[in-house]
Amino acid sequence: MGRNGSNRGMGLIQFLQTDPTLLIIAAGLLGLMVGSFLNVVVHRLPIMMERAWHRESTEYLKLAAEPAGEQEAFNLVRPASRCPKCHAPVRPWQNIPLISYLILGAKCANCKTPISLRYPIVEGLTAILSVLVVWHFGFSFQAGMALILTWALISLSLIDIDHQLLPDSISLPLLWLGLALSIPKVFTDSHSAIIGAISGYLSLWLVYQVFKSLTGKEGMGFGDFKLLSMLGAWMGWQFLPVIILFSSFVGALVGTILILTGKHSRSAPIPFGPYLSAAGWIVLLWGERFLQWYGQIIG
Repeated sequence: MGRNGSNRGMGLIQFLQTDPTLLIIAAGLLGLMVGSFLNVVVHRLPIMMERAWHRESTEYLKLAAEPAGEQEAFNLVRPASRCPKCHAPVRPWQNIPLISYLILGAKCANCKTPISLRYPIVEGLTAILSVLVVWHFGFSFQAGMALILTWALISLSLIDIDHQLLPDSISLPLLWLGLALSIPKVFTDSHSAIIGAISGYLSLWLVYQVFKSLTGKEGMGFGDFKLLSMLGAWMGWQFLPVIILFSSFVGALVGTILILTGKHSRSAPIPFGPYLSAAGWIVLLWGERFLQWYGQIIG
């Protein structure tokens, strides 16, 4: 029984290796399922962090002599998904990526409260990016690792947009994973990865310090330093100038448009994480072409 199962698994792997169409379809379906989970991560992780900060500060300052009482478990798994308005549980058939949104008419099955369009957008975006990664790298270990980085960058971008926050619980494990992958040279060598991680952090840290000394304001958060450090660990120091240039240009352009159209206040902070993430993801797939193109220009 076990051997038959193993043989079927090996047969599926060989089939995926030889049939690009099936591989792309599998990547898209996987991306849809992961995108549904990323919606949960983006919503719940900041709340989990806030509760942890409150609990730690309470314990440290001894603000509560007695425990406040047993609270319902809240993590990425519990409680089960439910409508934020009427608290009706979301049944499995109501939680199928994209399909359930269409079947339900974009409304809660119980109270008819509109469901945010963001949910299917995140699912669809994750599927599309997953397909592009697999199409680029093929059926390989590189593709698997690139998918993990892609999903992490999506989560970080959305959390930063919502909360101006880039959680260490995502950035730091991915930083260490990038350094570990440099040992077998999955994306770059260890020398480039280590220098990339160090220079990625220090480059934005120096900009932060100079800006703060000149204006007395904080131009960006420390999460941005860690994110660029993570990207440097994955891709090497050679690609950091491209990532910084691309993200800065797009960020300035989008920020200017938002301010001019009145959709964003001049004094309100603009999250930089999404632009770093987008630039890093593009470099992950097509960074070598960018370097060749740049070499031809300056050559």
